[in-house]
Amino acid sequence: MKILITGGCGFVGSNLAIYLKKNLKKSKIFSLDSLLRKGSELNKNRLLKNGIKNYTIKIEDIKKINRLPKFDLIIDCCAEPAIEASRKDPDSVFKTNLVGTFNILKKCINDKSNIVFLSSSRVYSIEKLRKIIKKINILKPIKTRKKISDEFETSSPSSLYGFTKLASEKLIHEMFYKTKLKFIINRFGVIAGPWQFGKQDQGFVPLWVAKHIFKQKLSYIGFGGNGHQIRDVLHIDDVCEVILIQIKKFGKIYNQTFNIGGGVKNSISLKQLTEKCINLTGNRIKFKKISKTSIFDIPYYVTNNTKVKKFYKWEPKKDINIILEDIYTWIKKDKYVRNYFK
Repeated sequence: MKILITGGCGFVGSNLAIYLKKNLKKSKIFSLDSLLRKGSELNKNRLLKNGIKNYTIKIEDIKKINRLPKFDLIIDCCAEPAIEASRKDPDSVFKTNLVGTFNILKKCINDKSNIVFLSSSRVYSIEKLRKIIKKINILKPIKTRKKISDEFETSSPSSLYGFTKLASEKLIHEMFYKTKLKFIINRFGVIAGPWQFGKQDQGFVPLWVAKHIFKQKLSYIGFGGNGHQIRDVLHIDDVCEVILIQIKKFGKIYNQTFNIGGGVKNSISLKQLTEKCINLTGNRIKFKKISKTSIFDIPYYVTNNTKVKKFYKWEPKKDINIILEDIYTWIKKDKYVRNYFK
């Protein structure tokens, strides 16, 4: 089987490419990435060391996409994932996340390729997610254990990023309708682990670890600036494992949408994350308190994994402590990575 991973030099794409290379011995793995994102060159070198070729192509360039060889399966990881980029550079978000997926789907139709599409938990309504927590100005830790399933509301605004991911999902349904081609849509929440070059609005877990290692300042942003926002976190290895299972079971399980995340056991507030980073690194750092909340931000998100567990008998294996330890070890041992975060 020939597999193309778009966004293959990004965090998820590069880890997934190497994982599949090791675990699908008879398959050939290829990457497509424009290498524009900081850190992508480091990931490209990792792919090359593992015998994985990267096509340096922008996903919105349909002419170059059409010149690529045929693949049996395309795993679409390519996206501009930062929510605030929806405001700062909407053209880029739209082209990469929606036009790019449209181009990949046209190639799937022409080549008769199946697709695994990496969508996002941010397809869900901002207002509905905010209503889970009655008091938006979070003065006390959140205690709810509500979990979000794939049936949660998607009809109202979710950010331009969320819209492009949901629109891409709908495109898959439309373009694969009445064909024999198969798809899987995975709505992931927060994913973290080694080789994630995190920022405040995207990839915050490695950023938190790095800031504590190097004793640099951070901010609690929004909802009163108290750091009580909660997310569940999924280790990149667990992401790779569930996608491998999906590929192996594609003949029996397909044309489904799954919510996949760390779940309640791997849910953590920013303040709790800070305490864990202090224990891990031995360093305390200064925090700035920014009360103003972005119109796109939400106070709480925890994934309901019931459906993916039912279909694949899969659950996350690596807890939040392992995630933090793996990130800590990765940053400490690689000088190029340390230079990035410094």
